[in-house]
Amino acid sequence: MNNSAVNTARLLGAGLRALLVLTLVTGVIYPLVVAGIAQGLFHDKANGSEIKSDGKVVGSSLIGQQYDLPLKKGKETPDPDLKWFQGRPAGGLGANSVNTQFRLILSGATNLSADNKNLIKQVEDAKAAVVKDDSVPGYTVKPSQVPADAVTSSGSGLDPDISPAYAELQVHRVAEKNGLPAAQVEKLVKDHTEGRTLGFVGEPRVNVLELNIALKGLVAKR
Repeated sequence: MNNSAVNTARLLGAGLRALLVLTLVTGVIYPLVVAGIAQGLFHDKANGSEIKSDGKVVGSSLIGQQYDLPLKKGKETPDPDLKWFQGRPAGGLGANSVNTQFRLILSGATNLSADNKNLIKQVEDAKAAVVKDDSVPGYTVKPSQVPADAVTSSGSGLDPDISPAYAELQVHRVAEKNGLPAAQVEKLVKDHTEGRTLGFVGEPRVNVLELNIALKGLVAKR
């Protein structure tokens, strides 16, 4: 019995020491090393790819934002603030119904098929809105000019980028609303157009938040 008790105590002691060592290695040392490497080599990405304006964090380059006017009484959704470049529709976003104290944004797609009547109507309504909103005196948008990303949400509903075609479609409206020459705003779009990753991955894109920050600076210099 004595030997058995001693052996049990030794096994328990060895198990406890192993638990403490593994906890220290995997729960403390390893995370600190990984965090240190990430901060040293990928500081910007490790901190959420933050975008700053006037010294303040205003968003992330990975998450899209909406540029809307204050919600009017009696309306369910706010109207877009047309002085800013608009991102992709966020029709796939759900609402937080669990904790109504906080207005959380839930990522997700509509999961509607291409021939779904609701989706077809959403696309048609979105196209009509783009044609109406982006048509200004001297520049009329045709339905055939409206690119797909202007009327459909991404899989996550949080796409931060738009196509150069959609950005260029908004140039005249943004210029007119801000009292700027269209040529200046068009140059702004070209300066913020990113090519394919590594030259062949993905499509050319424009980050809407970064573009609007640049637009704000251009307006301030007006």
